[in-house]
Amino acid sequence: MHPGKIIILIGLMTALAGAALLWAPWLLSWFGHLPGDIRIDRDGFSFRFPVVSMLLASIVLTVLMNLFMRR
Repeated sequence: MHPGKIIILIGLMTALAGAALLWAPWLLSWFGHLPGDIRIDRDGFSFRFPVVSMLLASIVLTVLMNLFMRR
């Protein structure tokens, strides 16, 4: 696939994710709240590290990229 097409595809996917966050935030409300995601809330301090959510997103994106980038 031509590099220009890849950049356009990445831009479109980013725009779709932004639109989903803006107009349908419930679609991604699970992100960061899965079992295994690290959340520490204390007085004046908050730390979030979505380990499992990022792992799941990585697996899904890897499968999608392999399906669409096959020759």
